[in-house]
Amino acid sequence: MISPTSELSAALEAGATLPADWYSDPEVLALERERIFGRTWQCVGHTPDVAEPGTYLTGFAGNIPVVVVRGKDEELRGFVNVCRHRGHIVASGSGRRATLQCPYHAWTYGLDGALVSAPRCDREPGFDLDGLSLLPVAVDTWGPLVFVNPDRDAAPLAGTLGSLEATVAETGLDLGALRRRERVEWELHANWKIGLENYLECYHCPVAHPGFSKVYDVDPDSYLLRAEGLVASQFGPVRDDAGNGGGAWAKGGPVRQAQYHFVWPNLTLNIEAGPMNISVDTWRPVAPDRTIGVTDYFYAEDVPDATVAEMIAFSTQVGDEDNALVESVQRGLASGMVEQGRLLPASEQLIQHFQRLVFDALAD
Repeated sequence: MISPTSELSAALEAGATLPADWYSDPEVLALERERIFGRTWQCVGHTPDVAEPGTYLTGFAGNIPVVVVRGKDEELRGFVNVCRHRGHIVASGSGRRATLQCPYHAWTYGLDGALVSAPRCDREPGFDLDGLSLLPVAVDTWGPLVFVNPDRDAAPLAGTLGSLEATVAETGLDLGALRRRERVEWELHANWKIGLENYLECYHCPVAHPGFSKVYDVDPDSYLLRAEGLVASQFGPVRDDAGNGGGAWAKGGPVRQAQYHFVWPNLTLNIEAGPMNISVDTWRPVAPDRTIGVTDYFYAEDVPDATVAEMIAFSTQVGDEDNALVESVQRGLASGMVEQGRLLPASEQLIQHFQRLVFDALAD
């Protein structure tokens, strides 16, 4: 049952977790789609895919299909990717088109979203092409990333990113100079919130991630946590003996420490120590107990393929370990036997911050 009450608010401040049924109740997910994913900036693709006039990409903001196009005037525009006729998805994948045509009945839209033709519409008295444009969404970019927001009145993307742009720039990363080297699609049999809560703490790292803990110093006095606005960050220094058991790539590059950043509501950015790199994860809930996502790995041009493969293997190992953990948490919470957990805010302050964002959004 959805119950964003003042009593729950006080419990969260005292260290309690969100109620267990918030991770399995379809009504909670429906409200999240409306009040979180229907009102926030979400990454849907990458600028090289829409660099030239006529190019487009598709994605989702929560469960809302979206299409982003580069117009003939070189402006970037975003639309709800749903035909105004009968609701078919208009565009799929990515590519280059002079127009966007629905494959169901061939209703055709310009790259500005305007309906330009509909077969047999001339037989319908008073049919108004002008009133049936694709619905617009807000669109913006940061580095190689394209964001959309279904709320056209939303504040600019910069307000969501806050100081993150400066924090990433301080690593020496030139996001525009990185290119995508690999894409991995994945599925998690757990609620989206459980996956992100796991991402937001390293309290479990010494137990669950032995390989990670050999590369980075996960001692709480060294591994730093910071929450600011809609961003939560972790900073992991490289161990002095890193490389003895793997992870030599972390020792010799221009990036001196790991950084892991969460951007509300469903984006995670991972910068490993070593060569110029960033990986980008998007998390999309498709059911109360199922999340799908994509991870894109970006590296500088001069990073050897062998190093890229080694670093991706490192990330994959950590990810596989995390997947087993969060799917076990999903099974435990779904039992209903533990109605609410108890955080350790000193070690799990970013989870507390995240759960407050969820609570505040649903209580709106």
